[in-house]
Amino acid sequence: MDYDLIVIGSGPGGYHAAIRAAQLGVRTAVVEKGAVGGVCLNVGCIPTKALLHVAHELDGAHDASSFGVSFGEPKIDLEAMASWKDGVVAKMTGGVKMLFKGNKVDLIEGEARFAGAHELTVGDRTVTFDKAIVASGSSPIEVPGFEPDGDRIVDSTGALKVPEVPKRFLAIGGSAIGLEFADVYAALGAEVTVVEMMDRIVPTADRDASKALHKALEARGVTIRTGTKAASQKATKDGTEVVLEDADGAQETIAVDKILVAVGRRPNSGGLGLDAAGVETDERGFVPVDAHLRTNVPHVYAIGDVAGGPLLAHKAMKEGLVAAEHAAGRPAAYDTVVPSVIYTNPELAAVGMTEAEAKEAGYEVRVGTFPLAASGRAASLGVDAGIVKLVGDAATDVLLGAHIVAPGAGDLIAEATLAIEMGATLEDVALTQHPHPTLSEGIMEAAEHAHGQAIHIANRRKR
Repeated sequence: MDYDLIVIGSGPGGYHAAIRAAQLGVRTAVVEKGAVGGVCLNVGCIPTKALLHVAHELDGAHDASSFGVSFGEPKIDLEAMASWKDGVVAKMTGGVKMLFKGNKVDLIEGEARFAGAHELTVGDRTVTFDKAIVASGSSPIEVPGFEPDGDRIVDSTGALKVPEVPKRFLAIGGSAIGLEFADVYAALGAEVTVVEMMDRIVPTADRDASKALHKALEARGVTIRTGTKAASQKATKDGTEVVLEDADGAQETIAVDKILVAVGRRPNSGGLGLDAAGVETDERGFVPVDAHLRTNVPHVYAIGDVAGGPLLAHKAMKEGLVAAEHAAGRPAAYDTVVPSVIYTNPELAAVGMTEAEAKEAGYEVRVGTFPLAASGRAASLGVDAGIVKLVGDAATDVLLGAHIVAPGAGDLIAEATLAIEMGATLEDVALTQHPHPTLSEGIMEAAEHAHGQAIHIANRRKR
């Protein structure tokens, strides 16, 4: 065989898998048809967070007058902003290439397609392998009638390009991608509307966290329409007319200048020739895998978005490590909770079960909450919107889930993730000293509240 292991895709899952395999002495190659680093590094996680940093700085400049500092009206240089964003991306993708070189991972450029159980074609080249890891990622789902044209209507990749700030921006989809770009464009000065078909934004989030984020975004001027769908659109001399339809069928027409379609992603499993290797997919195109990330063909693994949700980079990274270690003959299995973060201002971060999920699973829940309005550190930051909510099992006191809406919630959630992984109880969290004044105290205070021992808020309830 040309290689012991070949990895299809160099996104977060793929490059983690390849590097770990090489560290274990496995002759490894990565096949990449596009830019090294995949969606996340090039047109996903990294560039969006770069733009969100710009947005948060603009928000800070506008909010500074409330505590006695005036910067005047910020001037936005869109070309310089794009150049800085692109520089961040180049640094990260260049780093992955260096890691490949340093770990002696071969990079094969081109589109991979299975030609058999142990063969790939890459262009006019045939590459043989003992084992393979499919890490081909996902692509945006298109909505009929709202196909991206790169100008009036864009997907998440197109939304990264900001040649000018639209006066009116519409995000179709009220989850991570739609809300993050709504945050960016609102900070840049656009009038932003978000439409979500479900009865609340971030439908998979805990209801209290979703409500807190909704309130915070509306306070910053973002119009949010839940229980609403975008029914049709047409170009006009004044931009684009979009017909919105609520759950009762009532329609309303609004005018916008740019539309982002962010209703989800689909797996990139087509075109890989998986059937030639005998690899099966489900009805949605995802590749089913076992705890070791093996497909129905034991020497072929699948990781990341193509292997199913949640479609998150860090989930793909962990799966890549597990697949590589198992392929190298090490005992490895994927068994971990997956935190998630929406990087708006404030952020929404969650891990484990929501209150509703815990009840559906048969637990008698014990819930503790702490509003940021009661936090001394939040007050010193000029923040009063947000919440920390912990969900526990009343019978054992074990922590089942955590949900945070706060500045830096994505960093705060790591504590709760570790607590769940270690089987910690609400009492464990409550008894752990947290530095004062910090936002992390909110986690301790929520745990205290779950036991009716909160200091800074009324102990209203125990559930």
